[in-house]
Amino acid sequence: MTITQRHESTAGGMADDQRTARIFGVLFIITFLTSITAVFLFQPVSDDPAGYIASGGKDNQIYLGAVLELLLVISNVGTAVVLYPIARRQSETLAIGYVAARIIESVFIAAGIMFVLGVVTLRHDSPDAVGAAVALAALKDWSFTFGPGLIVPFGNGLILGYLMYRSGLVPRRMAWFGLIGGPVLLIGNLGVLFDLWDRTSAGLLVAPEFIWEAFLGIYCAIWGFRRDSPILSREP
Repeated sequence: MTITQRHESTAGGMADDQRTARIFGVLFIITFLTSITAVFLFQPVSDDPAGYIASGGKDNQIYLGAVLELLLVISNVGTAVVLYPIARRQSETLAIGYVAARIIESVFIAAGIMFVLGVVTLRHDSPDAVGAAVALAALKDWSFTFGPGLIVPFGNGLILGYLMYRSGLVPRRMAWFGLIGGPVLLIGNLGVLFDLWDRTSAGLLVAPEFIWEAFLGIYCAIWGFRRDSPILSREP
């Protein structure tokens, strides 16, 4: 291979990596938009499941929330799959671990969708089944606690934060938000799990992880990966 061909190959590889970075960033932003919007759309079921099946209901609103969470599942897994070819250059074990964490998180989210839609079905078929509606809403809460609540701190916090810190794909000082935010979020949700405090009280503990994920999505979507990251210059 001549020097010119080698240069063109390197330049082409860098362009591919930056394209991957922007796809990764856009997918991360989609996870934000879909997850936050779905929480608000599901509120009629989450806040008062018994009242929901006894009232006129807002089925289309719930269906829209379910579609958004389905898009959340797809984009969640997409962030890990798209990043994998580059992340494996740093650590194949952690790259696979991130894919696995995203899949496990998405399984819990998908289960939550089914629980919410189950409440809608009860409103149509068994409007007197108040106990069942409350139980399904409680299962939705538990699916959130174990999925986004306990898996995300490991996946998006510790694993992804460490990968980004070691690889230098994004500014290392920002990767610390993931490395710190993951354990903090985990502690907060473990406290909720063991009834040490309620979810509202643990709200502030979400901040570092929120900043990390928001920064990661926006940074990669706009600027791509840092061009001086050593793993971008390696052969895949």
